[in-house]
Amino acid sequence: MSKFIEIGNFSLILLFITNCLIEVSFFIKSSRGALLMRKTIGSALLIITLVGTFFSTSAHAKEYNDNTYAKNDLVGLGDSITFGYNLGINNDIPSNYAFPFLIGEYANLEVRDLGVPGWTTDDLLKAIKNDRNFRESVKQAGYITLDIGNNDLIHTLKATDDLKEFSEMIELMVPILKNNLDEIIREIRKLNDAPIVMYNFYNPFQVTNQPKHALSDQLLSTIINPNIAIVADKYKNVKIADAFSAFDEKQDTYVRKGDIHPTIAGQEVLANIGKKALGIK
Repeated sequence: MSKFIEIGNFSLILLFITNCLIEVSFFIKSSRGALLMRKTIGSALLIITLVGTFFSTSAHAKEYNDNTYAKNDLVGLGDSITFGYNLGINNDIPSNYAFPFLIGEYANLEVRDLGVPGWTTDDLLKAIKNDRNFRESVKQAGYITLDIGNNDLIHTLKATDDLKEFSEMIELMVPILKNNLDEIIREIRKLNDAPIVMYNFYNPFQVTNQPKHALSDQLLSTIINPNIAIVADKYKNVKIADAFSAFDEKQDTYVRKGDIHPTIAGQEVLANIGKKALGIK
């Protein structure tokens, strides 16, 4: 049994088994992302002390908030895929099943997930340049995951059904995508030289969804993903996580039905290839 408690900018999820509290997950919510730290606690006294702290005065809450940018082992940058969209109780905070948190769970890392549903490369670039939350989080990161640009492509796919117009729009979109990814990494490198894993794009369309699946396969394998690799190759300590090959033709397992977002199994795949690319054991 779990219980959700919200106190101002703080949220707690308490997990009970046979009336014994075994896990406390707490979040610091912001307009762009949330910090998740998961602790397993065996002492009832320590649990009472911890919960009491969250119910203390606002001065204590402010003091904690001032230390939000303490060292994070891993920072996740991206869109709804990084966020773990449609996998949580709701979509107000990133899901525990989002791949940055799964990497953190596998490798015992503290994670700050800054994925924002709907964001494009332009949105993330502006945030890294101007948003204190993002800049300070990136500065403190030991590892960085970057999965962004899916919405740049989706907006283009939705813009027209005419193949000729679509081809022309792709020709315009790809250089912008490539340039924004390049600028994002350059901005990150101004703040931190930590290892970065950059995800290429998986095919979000089910194999049975033709001709979209076939068109997406061709577009991703010959144009989009090669350009993502070109950007990564320009920088030291930036590795590609090949989501396209990892998902292969297994969309029925790795992509939610009637959706374009990963299932929990899909997020686990993303975590595994990201962990491997970062050299995390």
